[in-house]
Amino acid sequence: MTLPLDGLRVLDLSRILAGPSCTQTLGDLGADVVKIERPGIGDDIRGWGPPFLKDRDGNDTRESAYFMSTNRNKRSLTVDIGSDDGLEIIHDLIDKSDVLVENFKVGDLKRRGLDWGSVHARNPRLVYCSITGFGQTGPYAERPGYDFVVQGMGGLMSITGEAAGQPMKVGVPISDIMSGMYAAVSILAALRERDQTGVGRHIDISLLDCQAAWLYNQASNYLVGGVHPGRLGNAHPNIVPYETFATADGHINLAVGNDGQYRRLCQAIGRPNLADDPRFVTNTLRLTNRDAALIEIRAELAKKPSAQWLTDLQAAGIPCGPINTIPEVFDDPHIQARGIVQEINHSAAPNVKAKVMRTPIRMEGHEFGVRLPPPMLGEHTDEILSKMLNYDPKKITDLREKGTI
Repeated sequence: MTLPLDGLRVLDLSRILAGPSCTQTLGDLGADVVKIERPGIGDDIRGWGPPFLKDRDGNDTRESAYFMSTNRNKRSLTVDIGSDDGLEIIHDLIDKSDVLVENFKVGDLKRRGLDWGSVHARNPRLVYCSITGFGQTGPYAERPGYDFVVQGMGGLMSITGEAAGQPMKVGVPISDIMSGMYAAVSILAALRERDQTGVGRHIDISLLDCQAAWLYNQASNYLVGGVHPGRLGNAHPNIVPYETFATADGHINLAVGNDGQYRRLCQAIGRPNLADDPRFVTNTLRLTNRDAALIEIRAELAKKPSAQWLTDLQAAGIPCGPINTIPEVFDDPHIQARGIVQEINHSAAPNVKAKVMRTPIRMEGHEFGVRLPPPMLGEHTDEILSKMLNYDPKKITDLREKGTI
């Protein structure tokens, strides 16, 4: 079965998370992603463990769970791009590639002749995507960029956490992940244009730009209304009630998105009078009288256990849900029915079925599974050099003896 990006070759010079998450998405859609790694070392996140994948005897394989989360559907080629022979390999790959993704610091690749201008002159059809902390221009361009730093600089931490608590980051590296998403979308757009014009583009993705861009409603609240958003814990800045509520034995999330749902909530919690209370009849009034409304609702929800409330509220058509732990997420029958987890064979532990995430993208007529497990370091070096670049066995042996691969 063919996939939408079959025949597309991506040269992946990125590491850590933002770039690899972008190329993983392209690989999920069918692209042939060649991941370039340093001989003997590889992508830094190979060592970001434990946990590591374990073999049949329970021994660590040194394939980190972190690396496995962002490198499925790729092939690994080890190359020392600081050597002349290594640069020759990269140039040969550029000649045969449609896309190049890199996340080096601004200027690093120019010293190696692998900057946009040099690559574009060599292969004008190639789409070149740079992902950095702060972009190719601006006063911060040469700074290194890290997700945690950008979450703070981009305003996210100022609106995350309890009102009386300290600023809080999101529990996953969301700035990296979203930058990878924006990069993948941009690459697909540039490829669409390339197919019409025959010319590739340079894409400049900044983690800080992306972080600021996906502040969405909070940014608009400030830009349009002059509101200075702050931390509200799990509460919504524009909707009431829309937050986490304590029950008799735990917590649930309640998302009342309109006045009709609010009226049904009042019935479900046994307080129909609250629906007609002049302080609460519209969302605008509930926002104005947030504290008073929440006092009433919290008192009722604290009277029954979570499971009972979820049953009653869902029956009443009120958006709500549990607050699952990670194990509970993967035990959820809906998650299981959707097949978001796939068992695969991995070269590092061939007698063990490893569990990995698959893309959440669903498209009629295509099955986007894990075709290639996250690769071992340099696992496909000989295959790529011999079959893609037509290097003869002696040349490959010489390159290995020199430490180039």
